[in-house]
Amino acid sequence: MQYVKKLLKARGLTSALFLVALFLVVGAINPSFLTPGNISACFNTSVVYTLVAVGMAFTLFIGEIDVSVGANIGLVAAVVGTLLRDGQPLVVACGAGILIGAVIGLINAWGVAIMKAPSLIFTLGVNGVLRGVLYVYTNGAWVENLPKDFKDFSAVTAVGDLTVYYCVTILVVICIHLLLTRTKRGRYFHAVGDNAQGATLVGLPTMQTKVLAYVICGVMAAVAGIIFASRIGFVTPQSGNGYEMKAIAACVLGGVSLLGGVGSVVGSAIGAVIMASISYLLVFMGFSSNYDNAITGIILIIVVVGDALIQHRSIVKNRRARLMARVSDGTTAADADAEKGGDAA
Repeated sequence: MQYVKKLLKARGLTSALFLVALFLVVGAINPSFLTPGNISACFNTSVVYTLVAVGMAFTLFIGEIDVSVGANIGLVAAVVGTLLRDGQPLVVACGAGILIGAVIGLINAWGVAIMKAPSLIFTLGVNGVLRGVLYVYTNGAWVENLPKDFKDFSAVTAVGDLTVYYCVTILVVICIHLLLTRTKRGRYFHAVGDNAQGATLVGLPTMQTKVLAYVICGVMAAVAGIIFASRIGFVTPQSGNGYEMKAIAACVLGGVSLLGGVGSVVGSAIGAVIMASISYLLVFMGFSSNYDNAITGIILIIVVVGDALIQHRSIVKNRRARLMARVSDGTTAADADAEKGGDAA
């Protein structure tokens, strides 16, 4: 019974139920959607979003954000694509891409964790720099003619209609979830996001945790860029635009709080499937996929406002609990009123 209550309180469960309900509603509107192939397609198309969302979740866990992931995807995809096109081995190309992602993560970590710059402003600036580098690197041209084997591998299936990319991604998400929940160092991310100053006072490596979170975010975005190049088959100077908003929406929809310290990578992965499926589902509902960005923005606004209301309600509830505890311990009514006034201030 306690397990059931704990499960019902899980923030990520809401996104899972929403995903199931979404599929059922679309199936009711257009019964041809409810086939294994169409449902698998929703999961397969979410690979890039899932990787970016999981990386973004780490920065949100620590109470920060990274809006440079979209440009990170585009730059890595372009570099890996050109290296493969020019005959470099896959290992060399992918290694270069992951190294670029790690360096971008270190730059963001330096600005946010060490220099104490606001994460939104600093990573937005890095996003602009990366976009400029991408245009210079490609001369504004598309990166095309990627090796056929590299492109075809994105369609190789492993379990049913699920691709190898998605199956491996799910295994990575599960491993990360276990590391975050079952290891001491994994729990540091939530502890730092919940109360950074308190974490420092009890001896937790706050700065190192923030640096690691940004490096992981950068590497996950880089891996997403490699898979992006494989799935799409070409790279443009605009590749990756808007992925940061999708990733943030996926995380929040999956139960990750923008205030830090709350959420899971599993919820983020589920939210990524929802965000990736929107344009696909719109077609079955008879709407144009041009509504994708508008719907994404609406979902983000609704979920963020809902999360803010939940946080506010939790704060008020905790204050009331403290007040009632003090009153029951013999605190006078005047003292209680003064405590309430102090909390309101």
